[in-house]
Amino acid sequence: MEIRLKTPLTRESVADLKPGDNVLISGVIYAARDAAHKKLMERLDKGEALPFDISGAVIYYVGPTPTREGEVIGSAGPTTSLRMDAYTPRLLDLGLMGMVGKGKRNDEVKAKMVEHGAVYFAAIGGAGALIKKTILSQETIAYEELGPEAVRKLVVKDFPVTVIIDSKGNDLYELGREEYLAWKKDEQK
Repeated sequence: MEIRLKTPLTRESVADLKPGDNVLISGVIYAARDAAHKKLMERLDKGEALPFDISGAVIYYVGPTPTREGEVIGSAGPTTSLRMDAYTPRLLDLGLMGMVGKGKRNDEVKAKMVEHGAVYFAAIGGAGALIKKTILSQETIAYEELGPEAVRKLVVKDFPVTVIIDSKGNDLYELGREEYLAWKKDEQK
């Protein structure tokens, strides 16, 4: 069963999500990778506002390829989320509610997610050409000099993701491993 969510997200809108749930997101999400995250932290350190409203926001860890003529965006596959872990707790404290990437998150990020009721989603690596079809428009809103790593405002419709870590800290990567090990143990009996 696919679940549909609209941004901005709220604690209530993501509270019932479970690891493994397939979700289609519509609305505005923001694209930012590690170089942009570093600049966002520098901005906050100076007491400056972020270039977008972080409250209820979803950040997609992506650096799209160049846009071909007649297209909205280039291939837009996820990057490894661990690169953003040093910056994510602070953004969660400011109201970030969703992140999209690939791979594991560290314990500090998971603890902050539980504290704030946020969710971590995965997009399918290697499917950037398919994912881009759900992006209706894009606009660079900060750090244009970073090229593909600039902060972008993306308007999406039915953007496909899978819940990896829910708002209670349940982690699909850990649950899947435990399930596999239990199955393997039963098979050896």
